[in-house]
Amino acid sequence: MATMEDVARAADVSLSTVSHVLNGTRKVSPKTVAAVNAAMQQIGYVPNMLARALAGSSSGTIGVAISAFTNHYFSETVRAIEAACTRHGLMMLFSDTHDDPEQELKVVQNLHQRRVDGIVLAPSGDSHHRTLDYLTSNKIASVLVDRMSPQPFDQVGVENIEATAQLVSHLIAAHGHRRIGFIAGAPGLSTTHERIDGYRLALQRADIVFDPALLRSGDSNLERSGAATRELLALPQRPTAIVAGNNLMTIGTMHALRDAQIAVPQDVALAGFDDFDWADYFSPRLTVMAQPLEELGAMAVDLLIDRIANPGRAQHVQRLSPTLRVRNSCGCP
Repeated sequence: MATMEDVARAADVSLSTVSHVLNGTRKVSPKTVAAVNAAMQQIGYVPNMLARALAGSSSGTIGVAISAFTNHYFSETVRAIEAACTRHGLMMLFSDTHDDPEQELKVVQNLHQRRVDGIVLAPSGDSHHRTLDYLTSNKIASVLVDRMSPQPFDQVGVENIEATAQLVSHLIAAHGHRRIGFIAGAPGLSTTHERIDGYRLALQRADIVFDPALLRSGDSNLERSGAATRELLALPQRPTAIVAGNNLMTIGTMHALRDAQIAVPQDVALAGFDDFDWADYFSPRLTVMAQPLEELGAMAVDLLIDRIANPGRAQHVQRLSPTLRVRNSCGCP
């Protein structure tokens, strides 16, 4: 791999001159800049963006604060972030927030005390925004992942409203369902509100009157989503299809349907948000909206590196498109 020393020799300049050209730390004549750039192109030198961005008192480490131990989706997100860090030569320091606002604040404070260069956070539904306020007041380079905030942060997540509408619309258009239950995530999360909006949008487009009894909270966990499913099944007119708002709630819904001896999709069709490794191995195979986790992790790290290098730039908010994966829990062959 070509080095800065190779560039200096090829351009017939000093190593410090190459460094000044790359980092803009001293004025260099246009002729010398052109010679250095030509030498880099000639020998195939690629500047180490991370080294330039983190020059000085850098630890070369980023902190990741995400509730991953109880949620397979976030485990995969952390894995994608770690892979992106490795590509950039970064170390990753991970701590689980357990989706608890108190724990989340402690985790971020601890990461800050360990002098990480920046933090990737999947924020909890803290109505007081204590962690976000801490990041802002301490001017910590930060990127929010998955869950979005109206506060001015770099953020990367998926488009939830149209994606959920597409999932619900598939049940309506492909299979004729008109009574569709929706199990929503924990209150206070942007993903919860946006996916509820997507559910209602699909009903509106199909001229189906929204029935509040069909919207239940699964609180983003197995136990509560199972209880929500049982509530839907106990209605005088139970739903013919159920959509779960994340992977944990999809599994909780499956368990509750199995325990009630409800056949999927013959008795009740099922679809969920989030794909996971074994979704294609369940019986029935799960129809889901899959999020691009590798791209999500890579973009979060890229945004954080850029934020560290350019602390004064405007905030960037990126929305990625998930993919509908049709299997047979919805009733498709």
